[in-house]
Amino acid sequence: MVKMAKAEKNKNLIRLPTPSVQTDGGQVSRPPVVVVLGHVDHGKTTLLDWIRKTKVAEKEAGGITQHIGAYQVSHQNKKITFIDTPGHEAFSAMRSRGAKVADLAVLVIAAEEGVKPQTKEAISYIKKAGIPQIVAINKIDLPKADPAKVKLALEKEDVQVESLGGKIPSIEISAKTGKNVSELLELILLVAEMEDLKADLKSPAEGVIIESYLDSQRGATCTLLVKNGTLKSGEIIGTPSIFGKIKILEDFQGNPIREAFPSMPCILLGFQGVPGVGEKFKVFDSLELAQKYTQTKQKKADERVVIETGPEKKILNLILKTDVLGSLEAVEQVLKNLPQERVSLRILKKEVGEITESDVKLAQSGKAKILGFRVKTNPVARKLADRENITILNFDIIYDLSQKVRILMEKFLEPEIERVNLGKVKVSVIFRTEKNRQIIGGKVIEGEVRLGTKIEVIRILAGKEEAAGKGKLINLQKDKRDMGRVAKGENCGVLYEGDVKIEEGDTLIIYTEERRKGEL
Repeated sequence: MVKMAKAEKNKNLIRLPTPSVQTDGGQVSRPPVVVVLGHVDHGKTTLLDWIRKTKVAEKEAGGITQHIGAYQVSHQNKKITFIDTPGHEAFSAMRSRGAKVADLAVLVIAAEEGVKPQTKEAISYIKKAGIPQIVAINKIDLPKADPAKVKLALEKEDVQVESLGGKIPSIEISAKTGKNVSELLELILLVAEMEDLKADLKSPAEGVIIESYLDSQRGATCTLLVKNGTLKSGEIIGTPSIFGKIKILEDFQGNPIREAFPSMPCILLGFQGVPGVGEKFKVFDSLELAQKYTQTKQKKADERVVIETGPEKKILNLILKTDVLGSLEAVEQVLKNLPQERVSLRILKKEVGEITESDVKLAQSGKAKILGFRVKTNPVARKLADRENITILNFDIIYDLSQKVRILMEKFLEPEIERVNLGKVKVSVIFRTEKNRQIIGGKVIEGEVRLGTKIEVIRILAGKEEAAGKGKLINLQKDKRDMGRVAKGENCGVLYEGDVKIEEGDTLIIYTEERRKGEL
């Protein structure tokens, strides 16, 4: 009975066509690999959580205990693999390394907000990846939901949905209540069927690194996505940066498995170090061949400078700590994209793991801010940071992290003074002149005059208007009564204080100076 139960469990885990349905060349159909993208707070995480809870946890014991970057669900007895990246940046990093990770993208847009900046970024990533997409208009349960408006906004981004005569399928969902989520999964399977996704079970396994990190107890741990072939426990595996022998192979829920099939995410232990996210892996006949492949690729690899520091710039020093390597690379990518013409970013340290006492000490000596992404702060480190007044900022969303770093950078900039002209006064009479003050009378010929503003004296010299000097508006009267403002067409009296004497016929430009924070 126990053996039968285990066999049934393994059968449920794989759920792939058996070799008996192979076509010529050993090809079989494989599950689609899907990435979910969209603007922050539009419901990507809520959607993925709903799918996980209803399509994984209810059928498999234990659920998913940690963020591993990929998982598989079952719908209508067919598998779908979801790539759960921390943002568009991680998906882009994988693609930039030549790894076509996803077969299909789901673009999530909130029905009450519509197309936002990150929506446009996601559309750009999808187009560059060259993969089909499905538009999921989320939050249709909200009173202000307007799916029709969203579809029209998408047309401006060259995304035409089927209901408006285009070719891109769309569906209205509520990730919160689960409305039409099953229909979304059916649509994914339909698009995948049209794409006719194939793989060869008998060829040597190859695929992509989805996530990787250094586990304090288990060592180098990574999540792989098998793209072709069958990956087996005990095989020798290599990437452009590292190689090793598979010691432990687990499914996405941490259950031991002997084999991983195409489109199947799995957890692997055995690499001699932590491979880079987005790196392609291959299977080799010997450790020598794997090592030779790695060394050859390493020589050809370009050193990527993520953050550059220019001379004579103000510099913001940072220490980055993230949950996994994929998050670290995604954070680096989004920081690199911040404008750095006026303020530069310099990363003193970047690694995976919790924030420790050594991080705080480095931040103290390097005058740096500590940024944590989906990590905890060691209690000792927290006490030290509080005592030494070291800033530790923790985030769960990359967009929030980048916005905070932008604010920190802008604090380095001097406020910008912006002049705002309010009105003009034509001087008709000088009532009194003292040392540096005058009382004048005139008519407001443009805009308005306000109390407490500044004055620029314009005088016609040699037939041209020229600035004669500047001063302050100390008091304002109309009909001998103190006023806060006087409008266009009205006469007024002005108590002026300045470095130049006003003359009859002068024009006074009334203006204010507003201090605006410096922007990158």
